[in-house]
Amino acid sequence: MGNPQRMKKKAGMGNEAMEVKLFILSDIHGNMTALKAVLKDVQQFGPDAVAVLGDVIDYGMRSNEAVAQLEELPLPKVCYLWGNHEYAILKNYFSGFSSARGERCARFTAAGLTEETRQILMQADGRCGWAAFSFGGFRFLAVHGSLQDPFWKAITPQGPFEGYEAYDYVLSGHSHVAQAFPVFYDTGHSEMRGKKRTVFINPGSVGQPRNHDPRAQYILLDTEQGLCFRTVDYDIPAEQMLYRNGEVDVFYRDRLTYGI
Repeated sequence: MGNPQRMKKKAGMGNEAMEVKLFILSDIHGNMTALKAVLKDVQQFGPDAVAVLGDVIDYGMRSNEAVAQLEELPLPKVCYLWGNHEYAILKNYFSGFSSARGERCARFTAAGLTEETRQILMQADGRCGWAAFSFGGFRFLAVHGSLQDPFWKAITPQGPFEGYEAYDYVLSGHSHVAQAFPVFYDTGHSEMRGKKRTVFINPGSVGQPRNHDPRAQYILLDTEQGLCFRTVDYDIPAEQMLYRNGEVDVFYRDRLTYGI
């Protein structure tokens, strides 16, 4: 995966752990202006692979283009998850949305998806909302929501955290709020004073952030240097101009201004 010249053994992690850079993004929501800005920004870091945590489509006006852009990305995908919006639209399941405007928007997006887009998404490895994989000698779990509900319930710092202890990193999306925190599990391993650490990472949202920061957001995980939270300016008014009156609720256009 990626450039083997840059992969180095990580001290104290055994012979299999290597230094690698993982580009983590989620919740693009058809916002191509934000996605293009993020893809340009991440080039400076030279990532080895990408993890796509779901909700590439819906809310924004260019779902087909966002899917096609990721398909052309010249990086190996360690995971490509469905989010609740892929699940709802591709499974024709619209009752999970918390508002009538959300259901209307999803139906509008569904009507506009091309057959090519549908085929790409139907081939994604994470159609169940989660995937486990190894990368750089570390064990990863990627889930759009959480093990409680892979599509509709996000992981929060309040837990619960049962079921994640086998992994070194847990990647998740859905909340549109960037965060990272460790959880320490009692394992009895004396060399680590009886604790096993799992790091939980949410990259926030590329196209619909909800942490009162309207910039596009993603995370770069360097297994040697740690996490880099990235916030990227993009032309929000240009993206908002793509919304046409009556097609979807203006709420999804206006919230881009404030990151709410």
